[in-house]
Amino acid sequence: MNLNEILTGTLTGLIILVFAFVWQTTLSGVTRKIVGRFQKRYGPKFYQEFRDIFKLLTKTGVTHGWVYSFGVMMALGGIMGTAMFMPVMRFTAFPGLDNVFIYVYLFAVGMLGMAMSAVGSGNPLAGIGVMRALTQMVGYEVPFLVVVLAMVYGHGTASVSELAAVQQAAGIASWNLVRMPIGTVVGFICLLGMLGKKPFETFIAPAEIASGPMVEYGGKQLGMLMLLHEFSIFIEVSLFVNLFLGGAVTVVGFIIKYVGVFVLASLVSQALGRFKIDQVIRYFYRWPIALAVAQALIVVFLGWGV
Repeated sequence: MNLNEILTGTLTGLIILVFAFVWQTTLSGVTRKIVGRFQKRYGPKFYQEFRDIFKLLTKTGVTHGWVYSFGVMMALGGIMGTAMFMPVMRFTAFPGLDNVFIYVYLFAVGMLGMAMSAVGSGNPLAGIGVMRALTQMVGYEVPFLVVVLAMVYGHGTASVSELAAVQQAAGIASWNLVRMPIGTVVGFICLLGMLGKKPFETFIAPAEIASGPMVEYGGKQLGMLMLLHEFSIFIEVSLFVNLFLGGAVTVVGFIIKYVGVFVLASLVSQALGRFKIDQVIRYFYRWPIALAVAQALIVVFLGWGV
């Protein structure tokens, strides 16, 4: 890549970051309102998330040492870097570098930064939350990657933007939702794990371990973690839309698919209880991984879904 391509890609990535923050933070507020109405509550204003984030970023937080502070910056930086690579509609900051395995690597950097910071706080509940989060990550990543590897094998590319473009050839009939329905079900279950939605809310568990990794955070550190949370949701839901729903060409198409996936995940979460951490691992290593392997075998040996 020459200097002009790097500058153009960086500018596009920054625009995607701003869009991701404004869009997902607004949607989070709207979803809180919807969930509140389902629970017969009025719910907060849709812009409450913005108010909370900006208020916290102006406050001074208590620090527990340089590991605690640096880990937060490492986590947020890793997640923001991952978001910049995400194809949004026809916009791709770095074409050819939006490999699905790059997302797995960069996303892990953010999660490890969060783990390092939380453990550095010295609170045992934070350590328990981190242990659960990393354990849960091992649970949902295995079946998700099996499905993605089958998808890469079938379509002959690991580029997220190219995988989305392939599905746009013949409309809905060419979406992986239709071609790989079993894999889509597995992908959605794993998405619930990525988002930390019930029944996979184990590492947060507010009534059990007081929000786990976030128990010691306040002030600007908590504000940065709220930013991290919004960017993480954007990455995970956008990845699902690109891999299974054919991405989007227009703003309207992207919004409809994104909102549909996120709201469905939020409503499913409200209807379920929370698993214990051992139940989470047993669950992912039973049905999701069995279905993922079945989908992979169908693609490789029968050629269905390609």
